[in-house]
Amino acid sequence: MLSLIHVSDVDQAIEAVNSSRFGNQACLFTRSGAAARKFRYEARVGNIGINVGVAAPIAYFPFSGWKDSFFGDLHAQGRDAVDFYTEKKVVVERWPKEWSRIF
Repeated sequence: MLSLIHVSDVDQAIEAVNSSRFGNQACLFTRSGAAARKFRYEARVGNIGINVGVAAPIAYFPFSGWKDSFFGDLHAQGRDAVDFYTEKKVVVERWPKEWSRIF
């Protein structure tokens, strides 16, 4: 199931994500680096997209859902099977060049 929710701030977004019994993926579209950082650390899901529609997992991503989003050990792939009892989080971000800082 896919749903789109418009919220007024990052705290509302985190509340919406964390109140769900599922935890496969969540995406946030924002111009705020602070909101992106807060969302990536506080959202309780297995895959996070920042300014990316779907954080599509590929073979080396530990595609794991949290909460009621997976059954048994079906979420483990490759080396991640060793970390079976570890909740992992994948974050994919895309930022326009003009928003980037030079380090």
